[in-house]
Amino acid sequence: MATRESNPSRKPSTTKRMIIMLLVVGLLLFLLIGWNVMGQIMMKKAAQNMPVPPQTVTTTKAGYDEWQPAQAAVGSLRAVRGADLAFDVSGVIERIEIGSGDEVEAGQLLVELRAEDDVAAVRQAEAAAALAKVTFERMKKQLAVKAIPQASYDSAQADLRAKQAAVQQAQALLAKKKLRAPFAGRAGIVTLSPGAFVSAGTPIVTVQQLDPIYVDFFVPQRNLGEVRVGQRVTLALDAYPGRTFEGFVSAMDPRVDDATRNTRVEASLDNKDGTLMPGMFANVSIDVGQQARQLTLPQTAITFNPYGETVFVVKPGEGKDAEGKPALPTAQQVFVTTGPTRGDQVAVLSGIEEGMEVVTSGQLKLKNGTPLLIDNSRAPKNDANPTPQEQ
Repeated sequence: MATRESNPSRKPSTTKRMIIMLLVVGLLLFLLIGWNVMGQIMMKKAAQNMPVPPQTVTTTKAGYDEWQPAQAAVGSLRAVRGADLAFDVSGVIERIEIGSGDEVEAGQLLVELRAEDDVAAVRQAEAAAALAKVTFERMKKQLAVKAIPQASYDSAQADLRAKQAAVQQAQALLAKKKLRAPFAGRAGIVTLSPGAFVSAGTPIVTVQQLDPIYVDFFVPQRNLGEVRVGQRVTLALDAYPGRTFEGFVSAMDPRVDDATRNTRVEASLDNKDGTLMPGMFANVSIDVGQQARQLTLPQTAITFNPYGETVFVVKPGEGKDAEGKPALPTAQQVFVTTGPTRGDQVAVLSGIEEGMEVVTSGQLKLKNGTPLLIDNSRAPKNDANPTPQEQ
C-alpha cells in the first residue's frame, strides 16, 4: 500500500500569505493614523487662521477712593438694663397697673397680688409693737424711781425691739405682693389677667432700658492691637436695609478666651427712638488705623489662581477690521497684588494704574488677544457699604 507524501511546497506558500496579510493590515493602520493626524493638524491650522469671535464683557476704570480701614465682626444687641420681673411669693393677681409696651418709671407699681392676710398681719404686728412700747415707757419711769429691778426693764426693752422687728417683717411680706419697676424703661407684653394664680419666680413682665443700647461682639486676639476704647463703630442690620447706626467702643474684656482666642468687646449706641431692640443680630464695622487713598476695583474683576491674582486689562483696538470698521479692543491678562477688601471692593496694591479699563465680568471666556464687546448695562456691584436687597 502506497503512503501519501506531504507536499513540502505548502508551508512556504502559507507563510508568504500571512506575511502579505500583515503588511496590508499594517499599511491600512498607518494610513488611518496618518489621516487622523493630518486632519487634526489641518484643523489646528484652520482654527489658528480663523478669527477669534468677540466676547461680551463689562468693564470699569480703576480709580482711587478714600479708604478707611475697618474690621468686621458679628454682634448681638443688649439693653443697658434689662430684667424679667417675677414675684418672690405665690399668689393671685389683684391688679395690673400697666399695659403692654408702656414706658415705666423707676419704682412704679406694675402688678399687685391679693394681700388681705398680709395687711392684717401688719396691723396685728403694729398693735403688738404699740403695746410693747407703752409697757417699755412705763418700765422706764418705774426704773427711774427704783420701783422695778433692772431685769424687768431689760426684758421690756427686748420685747419692744422684737415687736418692732415683727412689724418690719410683716411689712416686708406685704411689699412682696407688689411688683415694682427696678428702673425706668419699656415694659414688655403682659399676658396675665387679674384673678390668675402665679407661682413664685414665674416671670410676669419684662422691663428693658433701651437708651443707650449695647452691642456685644468678639475680636480675634491677632486684631486686638487695632481696637481701642472710643473708636467709631458702625452697625448694619437686616431689619433696616440701607440704614446704618453709629456708636463707639465702650469697653473690652481684660482677658482672651482660652477656647476661642477671642476677646469680647462692648460698643454703646444712642437709641432715643427705640429702633434697636435687645437680641437683634448686627454686622459691626470698627474703624481702625488712618484713612488712606487706595486704588480700588470690584472684587469680581479679580481672578484668583494658584499662581497669583490676575485681571484682564482692555487694550484699545489698532487699525481696522476686514470690513473697514475700527478694530475692537482686546483683552490682556495682567498679574496684580491685592490688599484689603471693603464691601464689594478690593484694594489693588500693584499691577495696574489709575485710569486703566479692567474687565469686571466675563473673564472665564477670555484669553490674551480676545476681541471685546463692552456692555455695562448690567455691571457688577461696586459698593463700599453694600446692604441686602429684597427681591
